[in-house]
Amino acid sequence: MQLAERLTRISVPQTIRMAKLSRELKAQGIDIVDLSIGEPDFDTPAHIREAAKKAIDEGFTHYTPVAGYADLKAAVAYKLKRDNGLEYSPEQIVVSTGAKQSIANAVLSIVNPGDEVIIPTPYWVTYSELVKLCQGVVKFVPCGIENNYKITPAQLEAAITPRTRLFMFSSPCNPTGSVYSREELEGLAAVFEKHPDIFIISDEIYEYINYVGPHESIASFGSLKDRTIIINGLSKGFAMTGWRLGYLAAPLEIAKASDMIQSQFTSATCSISQRCAITALRGELDATNEMVAAFRDRRAFIYKALQEIPGLKVNEPDGAFYMFPNVSAFFGRSYEDSHIANADDLCMYLLHKANVSVVTGGAFQQPECIRISYATGMPRIEEGMKRMKEWLGKLQ
Repeated sequence: MQLAERLTRISVPQTIRMAKLSRELKAQGIDIVDLSIGEPDFDTPAHIREAAKKAIDEGFTHYTPVAGYADLKAAVAYKLKRDNGLEYSPEQIVVSTGAKQSIANAVLSIVNPGDEVIIPTPYWVTYSELVKLCQGVVKFVPCGIENNYKITPAQLEAAITPRTRLFMFSSPCNPTGSVYSREELEGLAAVFEKHPDIFIISDEIYEYINYVGPHESIASFGSLKDRTIIINGLSKGFAMTGWRLGYLAAPLEIAKASDMIQSQFTSATCSISQRCAITALRGELDATNEMVAAFRDRRAFIYKALQEIPGLKVNEPDGAFYMFPNVSAFFGRSYEDSHIANADDLCMYLLHKANVSVVTGGAFQQPECIRISYATGMPRIEEGMKRMKEWLGKLQ
């Protein structure tokens, strides 16, 4: 069967592949410590769940406007003003079926065939795949652990060409947990000010999971706001992954384009998710803060545990719930029938020997690293670190 040529441009994300392998091994009765998934292990806070029940009882079970209920978009605008000091009208906001769709809407609105898109690496895997679907040209800029995996103004300037159309990044970052400070964003903003035709997609889905706070958005620089698209959602900060609700805040023309594109793909997201999102966005952040406090404790434990494993090179991230250690010291080593040539091999070794699931850094264009999620409970993290230390120690 001959399918569309565009399918050859994209691939299944390694994050999803590892999750699938973990589920298969668990189904066989194997005790897998899954440190591959970027999903909070907390349930959605009770007051948000109650708002969903109330919405069902009140009959919010019909189609909604494509870009979301008007009062939900007003709640997003309220949140952006309260938390970020940013002014957006409801017309500049489009609510989607998760932040991933919000990013897709924005990329489809901006990128033409042949346009160049700068993506600092490590990066979230979907960015480049969406660019490829639009027949754009991805320009990766490698950012190493020595700079906490963040792009510098000099690197950004060097990557820009007359074909550059878009810059995409996240802060806090998946997969590294890196957070751009106000000063670091100011340095990038100075470069963008010299190139007024470049759009910026700022993925801020991990905004609340920030250990150095307050969160800084590149949209807060006045010269950039009119060409910055903020991406956010409720999955991470409110433990609402299954509710599938994300949003973008953008210049009006991009919001209108995103609305039009979405109308042909999915129309609006779930009506019940939208109603309880109003409660989440307008409410107090006590439950979120409790969750972040737990992540902070887990980060402290796992950072110390990784430092105690000889051969790992690790930095302490400022946000999200990932560690991204450099594991290249293990390349070329072996144990019994296992030989480690790269991070892919190391991940398979850990999965099948230690029964610990992590994700290869190659998925994020950083092939000397692995991503470890600490979004699961502390007992599983402790067991995972114990197993990793034992089985990495066997490699000679």
